[in-house]
Amino acid sequence: MQQTRDFLRSIGLPGADPSDLPSSGKRFPDGAQYRVEIPSVEGPEAMTAVLAEADRRGVAVHRVSQGSGGLLLTAGELAAMAASGAAEGVEVSLFARPLAGWGTGAAALAPGSAGLAAQARGTEQLVHVLEDIRRTTEAGIRSVLVTDIGVLSVASRMRTAGALPPDLSFKVSVQMGCANPASIRLAEQFGADTYNVPTDLSLAQLAAVRAAVDIPIDLYVEAPDDLGGFVRHFEIAEIVRVAAPVYLKFGLRNAPNIYPSGTHLTATAVALGLERVRRAEIGLELLRRYYPDAVGSGRRPAGLAVPVAPGDLAPPGDDAEPPVDAVIRPVDAGVTVEGALS
Repeated sequence: MQQTRDFLRSIGLPGADPSDLPSSGKRFPDGAQYRVEIPSVEGPEAMTAVLAEADRRGVAVHRVSQGSGGLLLTAGELAAMAASGAAEGVEVSLFARPLAGWGTGAAALAPGSAGLAAQARGTEQLVHVLEDIRRTTEAGIRSVLVTDIGVLSVASRMRTAGALPPDLSFKVSVQMGCANPASIRLAEQFGADTYNVPTDLSLAQLAAVRAAVDIPIDLYVEAPDDLGGFVRHFEIAEIVRVAAPVYLKFGLRNAPNIYPSGTHLTATAVALGLERVRRAEIGLELLRRYYPDAVGSGRRPAGLAVPVAPGDLAPPGDDAEPPVDAVIRPVDAGVTVEGALS
C-alpha cells in the first residue's frame, strides 16, 4: 500500500486519512471558520418565516437553500425570494432541475439505481437543467445547487463565457455523491464554489478532503432521514476546527420529504423551517460551549452569492457587476496543510 500512498502524496493528495486531525488554517474571505445554512426553504413564505425566526432566536443565517428547483417557482416567487435575500444579505441557492428522478425514464426509479436519479438524462434534460439555471439567474438569484458533473462543467463554461452571470455560485449538492479527496477536487476543478460532502464522513475523512480542496465544505450536522438521519451536534466543534471554512447545514431528522413542494405543502414547509432554525440555535450553543474561540461570519459577510434585487438587474446587454471575491485565504501565510492546493 505504501507505493500507492506515496503516489497520492506526489500528486498533492493526502496519503491517508489524518489520525491527528489537524486544524484547518483555511477561512472564508472575512476570516470566519463557519457559516450557517438552513436547507429545504421551499418558497417565499418559508423563507420569510425562517429569516424572522432566525432574528428572533439570534441565529445568523448566511444561506438558505431549496430542493424543489427554480422550475417549480413562478416568476413572481423567484423575484420575491431574490428580493428577500438581497434585502437581508442572505445567499439563496435554488436546485437546478429537472433530473432523471423526475423524468420519464425507468432506470432512475429501479432498486439499486438511486444514484441515477440526480443525473441529467440525455442531451435534452441537460438543456432543460441549464435553462432552469438561466431562468433562475434572470430573476436575480446568484446561487444554484448542482448534482450532475456534466451540468457543472458546462454551466461553469457558460459563466466564464458570459452566458451566465459572472458572480453566479455553483453549490454542489450532496447528491453528487463524491466522497474522497480526489473526486471532490475534480468537482472544484470543474467549477464548484462549495461542495456538500456525504453526511457520514468521519472527522478524519473531512480533514483529508480539506487538505485537498480550498472551496468551502457544506456538511449536514443534522441530516434528513433519507440522507442518513444523523444528528452530529456534539461533533460541530471538531467539524469547524478540522474542516473550516465550512457551512453548518441544519437539516431535520424525523421529517417528511416534501420535494417537490408547492402551495399544498406551504404550512408544512414553514413548520419544518422554523424547527431547523431552532436546531441551529442548539447546535451553535454547543459550538460556543466546546469551541468558544471559533469564528463565525456576521451578517452580510464578503463572499456570499447574495441575490440581485429584481429592480437592480441590469438590462440585457449591459455589463454585469464584477464577481464577488470569494477566494479562500489562509489565516497565516505561514500555515501549510499537507496536500493543499496553492
